[in-house]
Formats: sequence, structure tokens, C-alpha cells
Amino acid sequence: MKRRSRFLALLVALLPLAGCAAIPTQTYPKPLGPSSSRQPSGEAPEPEKNLDALQIVREFILASASPEGDYAAAKAYLTPDARKSWNTKGTPTIIDNAFNTVPSTGDADLPPDAKQRTVQLLGRNVGRLELADSSFVQQGGDVNEPVRVELVEGQWRISTPPVGVLVTIADFTRNYQRVVLFFYDKDRNVLVPDPRFVVIPPAISIPQRVVELLVKGPSSAMRGALFSELGPDAGINKPTAEANDGALEVDLTRLGDPSPAVRKKIVAQVVRSLAGVTSSRVRVLLDADVISTEKRDWRPADVQSGEALITPTAEERGMVATGGKLLSLPDDAQVKGPAGTGEYNIVSGAQSLDGSQLAVVSRIAPNAVRLRVGPAEDALREVELPAASLTRPTWMPGNTVGQPGTEVWTVADGTNVVRVVRGEGGALSANSVNATELTGFGHIDELRLSRDGTRVAVIVSGKLFIAAVVRGEDSSIALRIPRPQPTSLDGVVTTVDWLAQDVLVAGTSLPNSPVVRLNIDGLKIERYNTSNLTVPVTSIAAAPGRPILALDRTGLWSAGEVGDVWRSNQVKPETTGYVFYPG
Repeated sequence: MKRRSRFLALLVALLPLAGCAAIPTQTYPKPLGPSSSRQPSGEAPEPEKNLDALQIVREFILASASPEGDYAAAKAYLTPDARKSWNTKGTPTIIDNAFNTVPSTGDADLPPDAKQRTVQLLGRNVGRLELADSSFVQQGGDVNEPVRVELVEGQWRISTPPVGVLVTIADFTRNYQRVVLFFYDKDRNVLVPDPRFVVIPPAISIPQRVVELLVKGPSSAMRGALFSELGPDAGINKPTAEANDGALEVDLTRLGDPSPAVRKKIVAQVVRSLAGVTSSRVRVLLDADVISTEKRDWRPADVQSGEALITPTAEERGMVATGGKLLSLPDDAQVKGPAGTGEYNIVSGAQSLDGSQLAVVSRIAPNAVRLRVGPAEDALREVELPAASLTRPTWMPGNTVGQPGTEVWTVADGTNVVRVVRGEGGALSANSVNATELTGFGHIDELRLSRDGTRVAVIVSGKLFIAAVVRGEDSSIALRIPRPQPTSLDGVVTTVDWLAQDVLVAGTSLPNSPVVRLNIDGLKIERYNTSNLTVPVTSIAAAPGRPILALDRTGLWSAGEVGDVWRSNQVKPETTGYVFYPG
């Protein structure tokens, strides 16, 4: 008994460390070639003979990775009655790879030859797969499930399995492939990524699964922020498959009578959504006829995605707010106009995507700040927004390429999310954004709009969330369905920025992970090199095709890729400074 108690105590002590294992890179499954597309065999093999009660539960969890045949491989570990009653139709739960099966303390007094036992399944939740839209959702907390087993013809079998399907991260990524669907934002005709996960075997059917998801529309988390040009009634006329000439044919139906412009946008959605799962030409059909007279077959390079609208101009190489003024990067020169002189006592700032506009937070008293907005080299107008604190500003993109942004966001006093809009004649008005779904989690430390304007990354009391930006018919705006990012980062995130539409870079207070890169579904996290950095990292700047900039108490550092050594920058900001790229 004492030996068992010590064993259980050791396992419980190790579980928090196992939970931290989510921080290293979790690799996604690679696209499979035709040789990997074989169908699984019909009946699942029987479990290995003479497994003990703990082993039978462990092997059952590992077998649950494959959904083929309604989880036939996992059901082989169940009693006949349990096979009928086990609910496999719910949302699969993904758990950490480091899980344990231990004897239940309630079985301590059972005789050695007892024919029924209880095994305790211990581990950490990582997330769940939403069956309705195949999206991955982060989910923390412990797994502590009693699993009842009994002897059936001399072999242990599970009579009371865990509730629903449990799958380890490693097995999930072996059996599911990440695919990225694309839908449009509601204002700018920009394609926006919406990642999902589909079952791999058979790999030849993955394009069909992608199209099935595409016609269903945006994921539940993004439904109010994105829309599909395919329309709500879209369907599939015949299965997606390669034609005799090698083109991948996507035959759609129930699209109505779309205009030529809308047809091109439909093609763009389909082609971009399939780009990650096929290298073939894509032929989009509407009721068996080619949908566009412009081209018969399409490749990703042939379609417009709107990226030019949301990409910072090459001439704008970043700025840093330090010493009450803005300096340009990498030359350490004061920016032109009052923003570069120290006149505004600038705390933080943001530059519009086209580079023509600035928004700065100006300190006017020890406990009072103001937001100023205007042309980059001119006097900046003060916004009527009294506050003791304002988060660093963040810009919405303009509606056309090269158009100055007209909307900038900030958070006043940690609770009031505000969008400042420049109207006719240049008048600035501050309007509250409905953020009640976020503010309930705590004080908002930072908020960054994605450069396509459809999502926000928000740090709330050191935790990272991503929410959808939903615009109502009455022009109201709300932040909806905030989803927490990896629990391994809870309470340690200090700063964040968007590297791409679906990729974030975050600074933390973790010595072994001062800067991390993560996808918006949160399943994949990569550590940047730790060399030269000290924690906490207080400011991060990221943008497509630009080096990552990180500010800590020793200076400003830059790195290109995850494995690169951080290089010192000639600009030496104060430790309270902020570094930023346009956006």
C-alpha cells in the first residue's frame, strides 16, 4: 500500500510538468501522396493477449485515434455491451501525450483475483475537435476519468469507457490533416484563412472533404465576421476528383446566377482552399459547366486574394516609441513632424498600413493619457477619450490599396474597447466596441487587430485570446466567441503581434520561451531561439516578410526565423518603449 501511495503521489506531481509539454512544436501531419491513400482493412484486430487492466486502458486510448469504422479499433477493447453504449458521435477531446493509467484507490481492498476493477485515467486536456465544422478549439484542465474494466473469457475488457472519444495530440496529428479554407471579409474582398482538421485516410478524398466544408461556410467562431461567395444554399453536384486530363474538378450547384465578378471570387475561394492539399490545376464547374469563361483551369497564382490591401508597404520599416517620441527603423532617426520631437510625450504608437497615418498615446499627466491621430508628418489631433491608460493603438486597413486607414482601435483603462473613426472633414469620433465576452476574463493588457481586420488578438491578465470582429447590420461592432490560446501560456504572455493572417508572435515572461510563434488554432507552438533575450519581453513587432523585433530590458533585438540567433539593433530604446510595424 505504501509503495502504491508513493507511486500515485509521484504521478500526480509529474502531471503539471506533462501539461507544460504543449509548449514545444507540435508538428502537423504532412500532406500524403497517392501511395498513402490506401483504405484501412475491414475488421480491427483483437487486442494483444494477456494485457493487464492498466495496459488495456492505455491501448484503448491509443486505438481511439482512428475514427474508421466508427472507431472499430478502439471498440475491440470494450465488452460487447460497452461497444453498443459507447458514444462516439460527440466532440473528440485531444489530450496531452503524457497520460497515465493507474489503479483506483478504491480498489485497494479488492482481492488479487477480482474480476472487475477501476482504472484511473490521468492527463491534461489540450482541446477538442468541433464536429460541426471540424475546427480545433483549445481546452485546458485535467483529465481524471474512472474507467471500469472486467474479465471476459480471461481477458481484460473495458465495461465503462471514458465519456466520449479521447485522443492524444500525437495520434490526432497522425490521423488528421490541417487544411486552410478561405472566406471573404465583409468590407474589402480580402480572402481570410479559416483553418480546419480533416481525417487523413484515405488521402485521395481530402480535396472532397475540403469542398464539403467550404460549401458549409465559415466556422462557428468566424460566422459573423466572414462570408462565402458560394452562398448559403451551395452544394456539390458530384464528388471532387481528378479528371482524365489531371485537373481536379470541383462541381458545385445551387449557386444561383452569379455575376462574372462573383464567379471569379468563387473560383478564388475554391482554388485557395485547395492549394494546401493538391498541386493539380483546379477546374471549377457549376452544374457540370465551367463556371468562368475567362479560364478553364486555375492555379493559386491566377486568383486575386486581396493580400496587397493588407500588406505593409516595403518602404515602411517600422518605428519605435521611446523617450516620448517616435524614431524610425532601422536608422534611429526622429520621424518628421511633432511626433518625432518629443512634443507629445509619446508612450506608444501605431502606423497605418499605407504608412501615411499615425496614432499615438500621449501622456499628459502621471495618471492621464490621450490618443492623437493624424497624418504622419503633421500635427496629430487629440481624440476626446479621457483615460488613465490606453493600450498601444492598432489600425484597420483601408478599403482600397493605398487608401489611408480611417479607423484605429485601443482599450481605455483595461475594459473599454474603443474604435476611433475619421469621418467627413477629418472629424474623429470615439465609439465603444461590444467586448463583454472578453472583459469578463479580466483586465485587457493589449489588443491587436489582424491586418485583414477580422480578428483580434487580446492579452487579458497575461492570457492570450483570439476573437472575431463582427459587424452588425446597424454598424455596431462586437468581439465574439473569444477563444483562449494554449494553457501552457496562461498568465505569462506580455505582448503579441500578427505575423500573418493566421499566425501570431508573442513575447512572454518564460525564460525558456521568451518569444513563441503560434497558429490561431493554438495547436502548433514554436519557440524562437532563446539566445541573448531576457524576460520579460515587453514589446513585439511582426509583419509578413519582416524580421521579428523584440524589446527587453537589455535592448532591441531582431530575428528572421525560429532558429535564428537574436541580433542587437543599433536603436537603443528605453525598456518602457514600444516597437511596431504598420498595422
